[in-house]
Amino acid sequence: MKKSIIIFLSITMLLSASACSSNTESNESTSTEIVQVSEPIQIVNKMTETERSRVNKHTLTLLDKPADTEHKEHKISIEFKTSTPDNMLANLENIRDKITDDEYKQSIEGINEFAKSGESFSYPVYALIDDCFYSGIFWEPENDDTGMIFTSYDETGEEENITLATFEECLDWAAKNYKKDGFPDDVIKNKIRQMQMVRDALKSGDYETLPEGSIDPNDFTDPYADSFADYRNTWEYDRTAVEAIKDSIDEISIYDEELNTEFLVHVTLPPDYDKDKTYPVFFLTDGVWRFGNHTELRKVMEDGESADVILVSLGYNYKIDGTNPYYRFTHLIQERNKLLDFITDNLMPYLGENYNIDYANSSLYGHSNGGVFTHNALFQSDLYENQPFGNYIIGSPAFWGLYDEDFDLDSEGCQSDYGYFDRNDTLDKNVFLCGGSLEDPDYSDSYNGHDTTLEGLAKLNDRLESHNANMTYKLYESHHYQFIPEMLIEFLKETYPKQ
Repeated sequence: MKKSIIIFLSITMLLSASACSSNTESNESTSTEIVQVSEPIQIVNKMTETERSRVNKHTLTLLDKPADTEHKEHKISIEFKTSTPDNMLANLENIRDKITDDEYKQSIEGINEFAKSGESFSYPVYALIDDCFYSGIFWEPENDDTGMIFTSYDETGEEENITLATFEECLDWAAKNYKKDGFPDDVIKNKIRQMQMVRDALKSGDYETLPEGSIDPNDFTDPYADSFADYRNTWEYDRTAVEAIKDSIDEISIYDEELNTEFLVHVTLPPDYDKDKTYPVFFLTDGVWRFGNHTELRKVMEDGESADVILVSLGYNYKIDGTNPYYRFTHLIQERNKLLDFITDNLMPYLGENYNIDYANSSLYGHSNGGVFTHNALFQSDLYENQPFGNYIIGSPAFWGLYDEDFDLDSEGCQSDYGYFDRNDTLDKNVFLCGGSLEDPDYSDSYNGHDTTLEGLAKLNDRLESHNANMTYKLYESHHYQFIPEMLIEFLKETYPKQ
């Protein structure tokens, strides 16, 4: 059963901050009452053994020079499977119901002839490139003369026989299918490059042979990671400012089995951090951009303008381009419930094992697609045993993205706040709704007759007001994202005032 802990924002602080700026518009509704927390919230870590085994907490590596993957030599390792009459017969029986009687008879005759010869042959089944799993097609030297025929599956799941006469046809077919599966162009380019490398290695013999059975594909399960890529240069931050506090920053690689993705978490500790003290967490999604705000937020603490908090941002490992809309849409929108599971039951409990966290007073931030995610996180929070956040920032939520016809994204559930107020009489969390007053034209081509960003935000505000929620609603004189640094600093000062 969840514990109901309420921490209120002070309306007088927010009004004072608004009065100091001529560039903001606000419409705010909060309570000044402070409820004392009688006991800390405890949450349970529900990571699997696999997830536990893959977590890696280490010093900051963002400042390291990106690897030169274009010109370096790559190590290729290949595992072969030996074919014998017995396993050929076993494989044939596995597909007996998918072939005709004549095909079955011809196959039996061929296997018998092969058995009489006393020969065997081997074929590649798995490969590693620089110890990263290779998921492409094996084009062996003899395919240059014979071509390749194999079974694939169409969009309905039906089998189809694919005939490829040349390696160039093979590359074209693979590229089209990667594109159809939604992979970004830069990832497709590297996957095609990997196919070329494995084909050249098989032709030249320049590879390491691995013992049969030595590669388990389940050990290499992240479909988004690109073994040739290093996207450190896409992260936005002030290098000098980060270098000044790098000893206060922990970097954590953490894998989620449900999403099949490895994330990268940056934890910035406050000035004069005391491991025996308890601190709230200020948790930011979109780490590729928001890690850059850590230095500014920590400076506010250094200057005594706020209480100390632990800053946490969630991004992807450096083999994934976190700025690519494909990944943000996949996890913040399409798979938002799985991401919420990960943060609620894996990541925040893990952080609590390494740092003393005041969960009741911790805050979760998301903007745009991330705003859709934090809205989902807020109104599904009552369904979880773990309660890692007391405050939620819903910034410029792109609710209109939920109407994508290619996916079932539960737009109706979103508009009814996922039935939260059917299950509960009150909302026991604090909410900060915010956006840019100038931002609606920024995505005018994306609305397709649905509510604009600000219309969706205003309707959410009305729903929360109707339920007397503990909330603040504020529009900044800004386009879609330019207000974020100012907003984060303001939120830090207002929510965590210096005692």
